[in-house]
Amino acid sequence: MTKQNQNETVTGPLAEGQRWSAARKREVVLRLLRGESVDALSRELSIEIYRLEQWREKALAGIDESLKKRQNDPVQTELNQAMRRIG
Repeated sequence: MTKQNQNETVTGPLAEGQRWSAARKREVVLRLLRGESVDALSRELSIEIYRLEQWREKALAGIDESLKKRQNDPVQTELNQAMRRIG
């Protein structure tokens, strides 16, 4: 059982008509990244395997994208300005 936020845990499927919050999806993806079987999670949570794989791929893409960005990097800013001057 994985602890989520303060009062919520990811232990099983949602009731009919409920949606998965970003926090619950994050907990499921973390379980996948820690090595839990996608088949076992699919059965436990009543979620299709393809959907679990989509969540994992989106999370990994988000991680990759966030690591590419260098916000407020003064060296990069100076380099960009120099490159514009060189043209």
